[in-house]
Amino acid sequence: MYSREELVQYEYFKRVLEGRRITDVLDPLTGLISKTHMIAFVQSLIEEKIPFTFGMIDLDNFKYINDTYGHSMGDQMLAAVSENLRDFLRGYGIAGRFGGDEFLFVNFRDLDYAANKLFCQTLFGTGVVLRKTFHLTKYDLFMTGTAGLANYPKDADNYLDLFTLIDKVLYRGKSKGRNCYIIYTPEKHKNIEVIRIKKNTLYDTFKNLAAAFDSSDNLHDKLKAGFEALKSDLNITNLYYTGKRNAVKSVLDQRFLGYANDIDKLMNEDAYATNEISQIKETSPRLYAILSENEAEAVLIMKVNVGPKTFGCLMCAEPHTLRIWQEKEYAAIFLFARMLAEYLDGNGIELE
Repeated sequence: MYSREELVQYEYFKRVLEGRRITDVLDPLTGLISKTHMIAFVQSLIEEKIPFTFGMIDLDNFKYINDTYGHSMGDQMLAAVSENLRDFLRGYGIAGRFGGDEFLFVNFRDLDYAANKLFCQTLFGTGVVLRKTFHLTKYDLFMTGTAGLANYPKDADNYLDLFTLIDKVLYRGKSKGRNCYIIYTPEKHKNIEVIRIKKNTLYDTFKNLAAAFDSSDNLHDKLKAGFEALKSDLNITNLYYTGKRNAVKSVLDQRFLGYANDIDKLMNEDAYATNEISQIKETSPRLYAILSENEAEAVLIMKVNVGPKTFGCLMCAEPHTLRIWQEKEYAAIFLFARMLAEYLDGNGIELE
């Protein structure tokens, strides 16, 4: 845990700790700065116009440890990672627990992109903090994490904007497979939007989708009803589909967008997603042209199939945002596609 001597060198903690115990500002499990005081500390640095790099680390698949090995092992893992992170930053930074398995940190030493890249390479590459096996009381468990970083004042001049930047580049890292770091750069990341989907449970989302689908009489009504059921939950603007001729059509109004005869080249698995459609330009230029013409920047595609039989694809393509697709969206679009496939198969009809 942090000592009083380590903290009172900073004006905020010198003021807060007058007449108070050191434990009043620390998270009891990890010994890092508590969420309330970490946020207040960062805000104080901004008020004092002190440059720093701000970062967030999210441990990868931490729920698996709690579910598999028990919460006691999970707590030991959090404490062990926290100790390593605190030691790693000693002398030039401070770390706090944001909540659950998420940590915030301030780095006063590394302020430009090159320095932060070296910092992250060391953080991730040496086995000091992440990408290492932790020897806990009963098990030896390997842990990785995903990090997002941005700089004050270069990238943002207030706390809310700065936090938003590290939050969205962290989610970008998670969307790329986790176990990585993303340093905010405007030319790459300023248009990324982390869509906060409605706080319904997955059960509620599935139940509403099934009810809407079952209450409709024909294919086009089922397509539209399914979209309407998902629209507010997933915060999507439209859905598109392709059939046996690979014609791309809008679910909302049956508008024809063009033929994507090369969409199959992307679909080696049931799902394909990207938040940068430039990634599909070489593989599927016709689909890329359709998406670009409709100003889409992110796409999630799901096969409409049952068993070995494929009827086409269901596609969510969002305009004007480098959207980071989340697990709930994958699950809901997958269920909708499977329901469509079973309806088509059972009635001997095709997607046109």
